[in-house]
Amino acid sequence: MGWFSRDPLQIIAFQTYGTSRNLYIKGRALEDEDIDLSKKNIFHLVVNSWKRFKTDVVGNAKLELTLSNGFKHEFKTDKEGYFLVRLQLEGQPPECNEEGWLIYELSYADVELERKIQLENRFPGKMLVPSLKSNYGVISDIDDTILHTGIVSLLKWRVIYNTLFKTPGKRLPFAGAADFYHLLHRGPTGKAANPIFYVSNSPWNLYRYLEFFLKNNNFPKGPILLRSLSSFFKKNKVVNGESLSHKPHEILNILDMYPELSFILIGDSGERDADIYLDIAQRFPDRIKAIYLRSVAHKKRMFRVKSLFSDYKTVPVLLVENSDEAVIHARENGFIR
Repeated sequence: MGWFSRDPLQIIAFQTYGTSRNLYIKGRALEDEDIDLSKKNIFHLVVNSWKRFKTDVVGNAKLELTLSNGFKHEFKTDKEGYFLVRLQLEGQPPECNEEGWLIYELSYADVELERKIQLENRFPGKMLVPSLKSNYGVISDIDDTILHTGIVSLLKWRVIYNTLFKTPGKRLPFAGAADFYHLLHRGPTGKAANPIFYVSNSPWNLYRYLEFFLKNNNFPKGPILLRSLSSFFKKNKVVNGESLSHKPHEILNILDMYPELSFILIGDSGERDADIYLDIAQRFPDRIKAIYLRSVAHKKRMFRVKSLFSDYKTVPVLLVENSDEAVIHARENGFIR
């Protein structure tokens, strides 16, 4: 657990989502390894990569959540330092900012642990509460959808190289992707605040890395939903008797959280996005407005994806080579201004 090392403690609150009455807050308590994502030389790249995966967690720790309206709630982390708080609120709900973000604070509630905190025992967090006036929501993959990853490379060597030996400041988004997402965020009037959800199979160890990448490349802020490193070796979650991997589980959770909201799904043709999105669209045909899949340079996978949708006509599905093609389709269908 690393409690006896010199590193101070921290609480990382992941950007999540909920409603004015339903809190859905995730995060992790661990030691602060002092990772500086702005450093670019090879030594710091290797050190930072090692620190991201060598985590000294604070398991079974007592934490406290505080909302802006004074509401407080105590809870504990699990043995890996993770926590998930799901609560239904009563009374006057806390206020959100103009973009729909509910601001809260986390702190250590254990006196013994407080002694290891060198700074103030207050760690900020944000939870998105989409406006009831939203036109739709967007659920997007990250790897090879908005971020050049190399997921279809031989033995995933490009994924390993890009993750370990490139800073997020050096990683390149696909051309026009950020502009397209801002158009979707603002909707057909250009004045909306449609929610964007980023769902990836990457581990939570890369949360700060991906958060920095999205902000540095001017993508709309949105919940970033990853999975624990240990889940790579566990069986899939079972929901209503059905075994679900991380991504469909998160998508179904989002749809369940906002039953009145329709969605646009964005992914790529390299991995399993096509299969997952097709299944979601078949189960919720009235709630999926469109599916955009970025084409990848892999003939067999592209052939398989095209075959998958060859007889499917219920929801518009577009395989795009670039963001401009998606913009044209979205504008023609009234999704954007």
